[in-house]
Amino acid sequence: MAVGSGVSVGSEVGKYNGQITPFVVLSCMVAATGGIIFGYDIGISGGVTSMEPFLKKFFRKVYTKMEEDTKISNYCKFDSQLLTSFTSSLYVAGLIATFFASPITRAFGRKPSILIGGVAFLAGAAFGGAAYNIYMLIIGRVLLGVGVGFANQSVPLYLSEMAPSRYRGAFNMGFQFCVGIGVLAANLLNYGIQKIEGGWGWRISLAMAAVPASILTIGALFLPETPNSLIQHNRDDPDKAKKMLQKVRGTDDVKAEFDDLVTANEISKTIKHPFKNILRQKYRPQLVMAIAIPFFQQVTGINVISFYAPILFRTIGFGESASLMSAVVTGLVGLSMTFLSLLIVDRVGRRTIFTIGGVQMFVSQMLVGAIMAAKLGDHGGLSKGYGFSVLILICTYVAGFGLSWGPLGWLIPSEIFPLEIRSAGQSITVAVGFLFTFIVAQTFLTMLCHLKSGTFFFFGGWVAVMTVFVYFFLPETKNVPIEKMDRIWKKHWFWKKYVGKEDDTNYDPVTTEIKTDI
Repeated sequence: MAVGSGVSVGSEVGKYNGQITPFVVLSCMVAATGGIIFGYDIGISGGVTSMEPFLKKFFRKVYTKMEEDTKISNYCKFDSQLLTSFTSSLYVAGLIATFFASPITRAFGRKPSILIGGVAFLAGAAFGGAAYNIYMLIIGRVLLGVGVGFANQSVPLYLSEMAPSRYRGAFNMGFQFCVGIGVLAANLLNYGIQKIEGGWGWRISLAMAAVPASILTIGALFLPETPNSLIQHNRDDPDKAKKMLQKVRGTDDVKAEFDDLVTANEISKTIKHPFKNILRQKYRPQLVMAIAIPFFQQVTGINVISFYAPILFRTIGFGESASLMSAVVTGLVGLSMTFLSLLIVDRVGRRTIFTIGGVQMFVSQMLVGAIMAAKLGDHGGLSKGYGFSVLILICTYVAGFGLSWGPLGWLIPSEIFPLEIRSAGQSITVAVGFLFTFIVAQTFLTMLCHLKSGTFFFFGGWVAVMTVFVYFFLPETKNVPIEKMDRIWKKHWFWKKYVGKEDDTNYDPVTTEIKTDI
């Protein structure tokens, strides 16, 4: 039995012609800016909630508790449901929005959903920058959530469908790379504006979200639709999809890939209710992954590190300026490792990267928890040496996430669904991600207050679980054509009982390499 093995798809990739063209690179670069708006918001949220003028204006009780209550535990200074509601309200809106995005993406294409996402995020940036009370602030967050919901549902699909099969991992990881750019840009901006006299620097941080949103909105107007989407929406005129495929691949000889698209589309025509259809047994592996992957991605604990990194560093004794700079450092580390992952994912494979990143994250979280348990009490701070040790370990943890669960958490779901349930599957993935992002964000500060250093052991335990899950249950998807992805489940030791056996004699369940004719 080949436990958790990768699966070979015979010579399918060898039949696909084409190359990386400037047209597809430019299109994917524009679409991937949808990741910048998501990352920017993650970085900005944590920064502004650690700024004293922002807390004074909207969360005075938190500010008073932080500055004046000398008896309160280090772990409980920022424990406020209203403060966490500011952060997490975006994800409730995003969760709801993604289910509206799914029928739009399926009926009208990926491009309209990307455009709607950009416009909604623009409106949210305007409300946030101009906010004069908590209600206006929350309305802005909700609009940002709608924008992120539409963008996160459509952009990963767009990238996976436009990319050549051999390089799909690298192209799709452009989304997570842009998330990293957004986080880093937000952290740098937070650090730069924190000392603006008059205490209104937070307005710049919130309003500047309009910059990446404008790039995405304007760029979306000129984006081409994917060949996969065109063939769905121009069923009486398949030549339009074929011409786009030829343009994307940079060659007229696209018969093999186009035939696979036509076949996938014929199957898609028979599906009238994709959300109902995805519950069928034949789609059980995809449904499990659509739920498990985003769930695991959130219980790595990464978003609480991203949301609350400045708060976390203040908890262990760093000042406001040092806390914001520490967040910049962790953002830079995460971005660098995502770029490394982008370079190696289509050579090394998904499963290997998951394993390396999982081990790295687990060890660093256990050590952070141990240091905080031993050295950080309810009062005072860590010594300078231990404080920087925690910073280094958190950077190690972020590096592991940036290498593995960050980019792969978006890549795997976007490439495993057959065309007939692809939009619905991606919506479930995004919705589950938003749901658990909301839950984790809403509970983290309370968890930190009550579990204290045990919070890191909690997330570290989940990292161990997810690493084992990937080893046993996720087959390798490296280089597998997106419209042939159903085959990887048919030779998997566990999933074959749900989807049936594959009769392709070129199918090898042991190797993780793709056999090609070239």
